[in-house]
Amino acid sequence: MKNLLYLVFILLTLNACNKNYDKGTFGYDVDFLNKNLKTVVLKNNNDKRQLVVVPDYQGRVMTSTSNGLNGKSYGWINYDLISSNKLEEHINIFGGEDRFWLGPEGGQYSIFFKKGDDFTIDKWFTPKPIDTESFSLVKNTDTSVTFNKEMQLTNYQGYEFDINVERTISLLEVDKIQENLQIDINDNISFVGFQSENKMTNLSETWSKDNGLLSIWILGMFVPSENTTVIIPYKDSLELNTRYFGEISSDRLAITNNAVLFKGDGKYRCKIGLPAKNALSVFGSYDAKNNVLTIVKYSRTEETSYVNSLWEYQDNPYEGDVINTYNDGAMKNGEQLGPFYELESSSAAIALKRGNAIKHIHQTYHFEGDFESINKIAKKILAIDLDEISFQK
Repeated sequence: MKNLLYLVFILLTLNACNKNYDKGTFGYDVDFLNKNLKTVVLKNNNDKRQLVVVPDYQGRVMTSTSNGLNGKSYGWINYDLISSNKLEEHINIFGGEDRFWLGPEGGQYSIFFKKGDDFTIDKWFTPKPIDTESFSLVKNTDTSVTFNKEMQLTNYQGYEFDINVERTISLLEVDKIQENLQIDINDNISFVGFQSENKMTNLSETWSKDNGLLSIWILGMFVPSENTTVIIPYKDSLELNTRYFGEISSDRLAITNNAVLFKGDGKYRCKIGLPAKNALSVFGSYDAKNNVLTIVKYSRTEETSYVNSLWEYQDNPYEGDVINTYNDGAMKNGEQLGPFYELESSSAAIALKRGNAIKHIHQTYHFEGDFESINKIAKKILAIDLDEISFQK
């Protein structure tokens, strides 16, 4: 009898270890990533709220969940590129909910174009330290992980930057989420929240606007759908930047008295940005089909200098965007990076002295479940009724 019970125990254990998760679940994505990369999984005590981080991808948060291994996976992952074990020439779109980048992307102080090159896609290259090079893991607990990286970058002027980047990813507990967002969370919804704390230190001579400045730029990539709308509340008279990839039709972009609404379907390449005068410290998106509200909160300061990433020689290189959102779609050559949509925030650009640093915190929250409970959160944080965001209304 004991032998039979032992056999049953072994079979149950093997079955649990070999469980196949459906695509779209957190368990599926963790299994996939573990087959291809070294990962770090952060989770709370009951294992419901989890996220997975990849050191080789600059300490990138690939995805998260509010319902454990069988729960919905919130981040977009490029399965084909990762499993190919090949690297692309211009950029490696691995995916991820929180990835570390630096700006500016375009203009006379760009770190993506070489001096004298035209601002065209064939001349655009993502710097390897923020694309293909790994970050060193220096500390790890059940709910946080810290990475470090020293890097050298050269901008369009030929100016060389020596910097140190420290990046800490933390899974946030419920009391911290409620405190950060000033909300109460009831039992009718599942939720998860995490943050990246990003510090950039100047290791060389004092930077100046004449030579070019850098900004910390955090981008989150998410699964698009016909039912997904990006929501960006704003203040003052709106000066929306739509110059990145051309005009955007009214079935993709709508402006209310206090919010910009932007379609996140991954079917048309377009991008918008908000300058410092309009940007608040929160924005997000809503997936009406799956009833998932995503909130991004970042460390907003009173600084007014933000790098301009437009692909052109600029009259105002330090009047760039604080918030950006990008919807992926086919490029002129017919190729497509995703599909995905992005929620992005940037730090200010500061003339740092040697040894001085800037810090940028980017927080991501997901709320899933009961519509009324989620709508209450949306009204409180984004000042919008989710029933009123459809472009058809």
